[in-house]
Amino acid sequence: MVNIVWLVLIVVGIVYGFFTNNLETINSTIMDSTKISLDMLFKIFPVIALWMGLTKIAEKSHLLEKLSSKLSPMLKKIFPEIPEGHESLSLIASNMIANIFGLGSAATPFGLKAMTSLQKINRKKDTASRSMITFLVINTSGLTIIPTTIISLRMMYGSLEPTKIVFACILSTFFATLGGFIIDRILARR
Repeated sequence: MVNIVWLVLIVVGIVYGFFTNNLETINSTIMDSTKISLDMLFKIFPVIALWMGLTKIAEKSHLLEKLSSKLSPMLKKIFPEIPEGHESLSLIASNMIANIFGLGSAATPFGLKAMTSLQKINRKKDTASRSMITFLVINTSGLTIIPTTIISLRMMYGSLEPTKIVFACILSTFFATLGGFIIDRILARR
């Protein structure tokens, strides 16, 4: 569905540019945005690769399992429908840990695996379970303590104080997560 929305926006923009005689602007914008995107990719890729590598090392060294076991009592209260010791709890914990460190890219594989695992224990296969919805809310709000991607983008664009936004990110993601969780619980009771 999102692909269709983007396609419509692009086609409408090009048609509008054609009728308003702005094809030169469209061409230069396409070329400039391609160059900017490629530059951004080359500058941010090393940071993402570093953190994904560290996440992989943490996974292989069973550090993520240890952290997951520390989070397990809290997660069991948040997700009471998930059986004790189920793999989805450690995947959810790994996803949350990656998000806490601002690694949305590294958190995505864990999130997808967690949803697949939650689907296996879902009784209604055509409807999201209570745990799936709660996980989606928590994952989307993305509680972050160290916003590494934002910091690296700020460094890339020459910010004098790239880490100045850390407190604001912690505060905003905390309240987003808290608000999402409260709304999730209110709607779950209905």
